[in-house]
Amino acid sequence: MSSKQMLEVSPAIYQYHSLMKEDGNETQADILIIEDEEPIARLMALHLRAAGFTTHTCLDGDSGLQSLRDGKWKLVVLDRMLPGTGGMQVLRWLKKSEARMHTPVLMVTALGMSSERVQGLNEGADDYLPKPFEPDELVARTKALLRRTRVQETGSSEEINIRLDPNVPVIYDGKQSVEVRPLEYKLLQVLMEKPGKTRSREYLLDHVWGRDVFVEVRTVDVTVKRLRKALDHIGRKDCIETVRSMGYRFIVGGA
Repeated sequence: MSSKQMLEVSPAIYQYHSLMKEDGNETQADILIIEDEEPIARLMALHLRAAGFTTHTCLDGDSGLQSLRDGKWKLVVLDRMLPGTGGMQVLRWLKKSEARMHTPVLMVTALGMSSERVQGLNEGADDYLPKPFEPDELVARTKALLRRTRVQETGSSEEINIRLDPNVPVIYDGKQSVEVRPLEYKLLQVLMEKPGKTRSREYLLDHVWGRDVFVEVRTVDVTVKRLRKALDHIGRKDCIETVRSMGYRFIVGGA
């Protein structure tokens, strides 16, 4: 689907050109859009504003970096392929910045290979949106990321009612408990570090099994299956969600 076809997803969009002006003060905007295709950037801004957000748009990586340095953003929508400073370079800079590293990033990519999306997630992106996309999906993913950020900022101790015993590989929810194998325990521990964030199978292999241990990628799937079976004993197997073609994530409040 071309940029023009994406704009045609909503025919009424051509009636709203008067709404496409930038917000006056970028430092007060909620969302920074870094996207080099101007029609797509305008489409994003229009629908995010219709959802109640304020936005500021940069059309290349260099101006995007400058806006990241100058402002405080609730979320960044970042295209992977940018002129000048590339999207991955922008992402790496953001995640190395002590003051901004927790800013959620929704990475947008037209690249079809899942390996490219996995790389973005492993470098720190919180979610991805493949082109072409439906505007409603952009808004939904944005809202979901902001909800996850609020959960992390408020501690969410009462919402994440799964606990890990620090001394033995036991999982409990305050009423019931279940003992698991050490690898299953470590896997859940890694997933719970950032609720809602997708972790690729490669990431999990590195952080659960270790980089010096050679195991097949499908070993992650087998271990997740065993972990879910154990969690089912306390009625919580659905707290681990499969993200198709990507990996897994821990869902706050999963039942």
